[in-house]
Amino acid sequence: MSTSSKEQFSQVKLLINGEWVTSQTKEWLDVVNPATQEVLAKVPLATADEVNAAIAAAERAFATWKDTPIGARMRIMLKYQALIREHSKRIAAVLSAEQGKTLADAEGDIFRGLEVVEHACSIGTLQMGEFAENVAGGVDTYTLRQPIGVCAGITPFNFPAMIPLWMFPMAIVCGNTFVLKPSEQDPLSTMMLVELAVEAGVPAGVLNVVHGGKDVVDALCTHKDIKAVSFVGSTHVGTHVYNLAGQHGKRVQSMMGAKNHAVILPDANRTQALNAIVGAGFGAAGQRCMATSVIVLVGESKQWLPDIKALAQKLKVNAGCEPGTDIGPVISRRAKQRIFDLIESGIREGAKLELDGRDVVVPGYEDGNFVGPTLFSGVSTDMQIYTQEIFGPVLVVLEVDTLDEAIALVNANPFGNGVGLFTQSGAAARKFQSQIDVGQVGINIPIPVPVPYFSFTGSRGSKLGDLGPYGKQVVQFYTQTKTVTARWFDDKSVNEGVNTTINLK
Repeated sequence: MSTSSKEQFSQVKLLINGEWVTSQTKEWLDVVNPATQEVLAKVPLATADEVNAAIAAAERAFATWKDTPIGARMRIMLKYQALIREHSKRIAAVLSAEQGKTLADAEGDIFRGLEVVEHACSIGTLQMGEFAENVAGGVDTYTLRQPIGVCAGITPFNFPAMIPLWMFPMAIVCGNTFVLKPSEQDPLSTMMLVELAVEAGVPAGVLNVVHGGKDVVDALCTHKDIKAVSFVGSTHVGTHVYNLAGQHGKRVQSMMGAKNHAVILPDANRTQALNAIVGAGFGAAGQRCMATSVIVLVGESKQWLPDIKALAQKLKVNAGCEPGTDIGPVISRRAKQRIFDLIESGIREGAKLELDGRDVVVPGYEDGNFVGPTLFSGVSTDMQIYTQEIFGPVLVVLEVDTLDEAIALVNANPFGNGVGLFTQSGAAARKFQSQIDVGQVGINIPIPVPVPYFSFTGSRGSKLGDLGPYGKQVVQFYTQTKTVTARWFDDKSVNEGVNTTINLK
């Protein structure tokens, strides 16, 4: 990158030991508005020395932060959640510009992350251990939940507010220190949230930020001082992170790809079900790991396909900043081309293209990465549009005759992130939730992401590692359990002599 272009666009900083640092790297990437192709900023690919400096700062800070009283950590989170609320609209505007979401969806992105920060304020009870008195004569046993050290987080482009807020607040409120690597495609709103964390009182070195690609990811996964790695993103990268970090002795949680189904029974509330699945399929331009991407019409609900098409045709495609927008642009030209290629594969493999979103042109935003709502029927489970995660506004429709067939179809898919069932039958719902092999189940809810007091519980090909983000599970992930067995004697205690057995009496 030339000196003149460096001066033309703002440079995204690193955060190392409480200092905002301009990277010394020679490699910079453009942060691009996907609706206009305007370059919003330049983001560095941090050097190895900078990554090492961030980890070293976190290691030094851990020595004192781990002993900071729980109440002090909690009060930082209380201030932090207040600052996020105060600045949410400003952050949402930047998020919309760099990621493409509508302003309403950008605010939702921030709010779902804010909920986790609010839950972090409950750390006084979340981090409690257990106690049992008199497990043997005069012997008590209790557990302590202690921080593990320096943790790292690698976040995706599709939720630049929510996913970072799933990670570092819970990690640091448990007494750990953290190195965050945001997505290099849209880091600006993430950095605004990091600035607010510093303003809230997070001490120097407790939270650090580096930017980069594979080299930085690999450095975080292999560095001797990193104790845990949290990842959200594609299956390909997530598998790499899980294997590499695991081989180097790290705790790892890796949340990966998805192919989320919505099963529609004929007795479902027709209006509610159709509105829900169309919104969940096309919202955020389909760029949610929990987006509904497959509709399974059961029995007489097969007749509802024209209604789905009619609803999809009403959705407005435009820049996220424009009022009334339902579908904004996808993140990049590369992503748009990949979606187009998969649509073409569906046609080639014999699916019926009910609605084609490839010819969308948005006046005033002709250079935008827009894909309109796209709908396929006649889809079989061997087609690429079914087997691959499209990550765009494309819905595919399959048809079966019975609920049992629908359950078998969903369970045969390798992914296990989320699934929805639409019905008014309690018996059908109970059978479905019991027999379906998917981590997160919605009953008349299309995107069953749990609230933060529960944990995100994707499964099978969508998740590696046994503990999920946020909720009680993430406290287990970011702490180690120490069990203490103690006996105290007073001066009048009877000396029982030497005991060579393992029994406590």
